[in-house]
Amino acid sequence: MAGSGLLVIGDVVTDVVALHEGPALSGLAVGTDTAADIVLRPGGSGANTASWAAHLGADARILTRVGYDTGEWHAAELRRGGVRTHLRVDPERPTAVVIAMVDPTGERSMLTNRGAGGHICADDWEEDLLDGVGHLHLSGYTLFAEPGLQLSRLALEQAVRNGVSISVDPASTGFLRSFGPERFIRETSAAQLVIPNLDEALLLTGADDPESAAGRLSLRYGAAAVKLGPGGALLARRGKLTARLPGLTAEVVDSTGAGDAFAAGLLTALLRGDDDEAALDAGRRAGAEAVTAVGGRPRILTSGLASTGFTHSHAN
Repeated sequence: MAGSGLLVIGDVVTDVVALHEGPALSGLAVGTDTAADIVLRPGGSGANTASWAAHLGADARILTRVGYDTGEWHAAELRRGGVRTHLRVDPERPTAVVIAMVDPTGERSMLTNRGAGGHICADDWEEDLLDGVGHLHLSGYTLFAEPGLQLSRLALEQAVRNGVSISVDPASTGFLRSFGPERFIRETSAAQLVIPNLDEALLLTGADDPESAAGRLSLRYGAAAVKLGPGGALLARRGKLTARLPGLTAEVVDSTGAGDAFAAGLLTALLRGDDDEAALDAGRRAGAEAVTAVGGRPRILTSGLASTGFTHSHAN
């Protein structure tokens, strides 16, 4: 029987965040130096979502693959945030790295090396990962390489068999476009909830507006929550809009992880039985909190959080 835990399958990333002056990439001086505040943060869409869910009170777990270089650091950071970690350590590859260049509005431009994360595979799966789990959340990044696609198929099949509900975050318009929008929908058809941002929702449906996109996606999945950034969010079920809320005012420092925090807030609220409007509100509040700090994880005020479990294995 399904439990109340939330299992996230997704990426862990070392984020190198550079906050610079000037608009987006045009603010960078070509061929010379550009002054910037540069920080190193633990990140990754899947890990961020799990961390925010734990921060919001969920029994959050993550299945992910890290590299030989920074795996221990990432494991410690996740445990410190209250996440139950199932990390597969790749002995041949480094952990994924993202260099995020953040302009004064908080907008990001990113350079990405998927590293070990791009090689998570079906061999990393164990049937007992679903013990005590009531919901499986799949980061779309997992599907965009063949080994991860095989893992996704296996995990979705097992979740359906165990009566575990499923959600999916499309994750990236660039990868999504290359993978194929219709193919993505087909591969994730077992999910009952999709959580795209506006660009992803429009790409997946060919719609011209968020309401139409949410409605069409909800007919394919059952429910769709579309993130609208500063414009808030909306949720549709079976073709009908059930909730829409405006964005919350926040001092934007860095938008990294805001969508991941939104997903965590939404899922945590739905898992505890909240209605759609309350769940949408929980999502937007988490997203608004996320943009007020550098990096994609919640602030942790103390370093003495108890470990909630850690499974560490070397992957082939």
